Amino acid sequence: MTWELFISYEHLIQLGIAIGIFLLFILFRKLFAKYVFAIILRLARKTKIDFLSNLLLAFEKPVQWMFTLIGLYIAVRYYPYLNHANEGFESFMSASYIFLIAWGLVRLSSKSSTLFRKINDKTDIKIDEILIPLLSRTLQFIIVAIALTVILQEFDYNIEGFIAGLGLGGLAISLAAKDALANFLGGIVIISEKPFTIGDWILTPSVEGTVEDITFRSTKIRTFADAVVSMPNAQLANEPITNWSKMGKRRITFNLALTYETPKEKIQSIVQRIENVLKTHEEIHQETIFVSFDNYNDSSLDILLYFFTKTTVWGEYLDVKEEINFKILDIVNEEGAEFARPARKLYVESDDLSDNQTPIRQQS
Repeated sequence: MTWELFISYEHLIQLGIAIGIFLLFILFRKLFAKYVFAIILRLARKTKIDFLSNLLLAFEKPVQWMFTLIGLYIAVRYYPYLNHANEGFESFMSASYIFLIAWGLVRLSSKSSTLFRKINDKTDIKIDEILIPLLSRTLQFIIVAIALTVILQEFDYNIEGFIAGLGLGGLAISLAAKDALANFLGGIVIISEKPFTIGDWILTPSVEGTVEDITFRSTKIRTFADAVVSMPNAQLANEPITNWSKMGKRRITFNLALTYETPKEKIQSIVQRIENVLKTHEEIHQETIFVSFDNYNDSSLDILLYFFTKTTVWGEYLDVKEEINFKILDIVNEEGAEFARPARKLYVESDDLSDNQTPIRQQS
């Protein structure tokens, strides 16, 4: 009975020490995250090497969990009442380390856009903005696939059989993934033809807005109502796309309607003065400016204005357009002319004088 109590007492002591070792490493983890890592990150940022900072931030969480795994491993190895030769535990630890490394690499690859932009800035290798998210996701997929393969091998899983099984089910998978494949090929078409890139303002028969992201399956477009629309790449690649961001200038065209009572000399003066305003305006593109007496409308004499602003930014474009409209209003008022409004004439026959007709003009 005394011997059993002694064994039980020794058992509790060893268990307490093992738990203490594990908790000690948990404490190390917290100290590392709060002090050591912060100092290392501060020193890395002083070097002004972005990749080094991104590397540390990507592996911050995996390294913290590494302390937990190391503490678990040492605690288990110290505890004498467990089978230390258990291959399952060794495989679990190895797979956990592989998972943490892959986790850090996946986090790092999500920041790879910074690396690609550095390559763009410092070398002649130009990577289009539209390729950066696709390259990042492709790299992440490769890392996950390799890590999964290695982890399965750690547990003695037959990888060749797994691949063979994928081959047997390949037909069914390809049929089920027909739409996904079409969207992927549509993404390839978008990348190769480059009708737009991230940040462009585009218009299609289905949607209008700013391109935010391009994935293997879809393109995310933020509309002017601030909603995000996910367009399948296959559909988007087959639609006509107007890329308004590619404009070098922005058009303004409208008709200025004057009344039929406006004399010819005043029309000529108005046309000349408006043309002078446009030709001397700093924000008007001087290559194409048309101001001319264009049309006899039903109730007006129309002056055509056709010109372009240098800016393509919507807000700046509206400011220029407003300024021109105010100047046109001043010119018409100074010339004593009037803007025409839709009008019609009604002829009413008198009962006494059937040959005489009294015209009544109505405006609507």
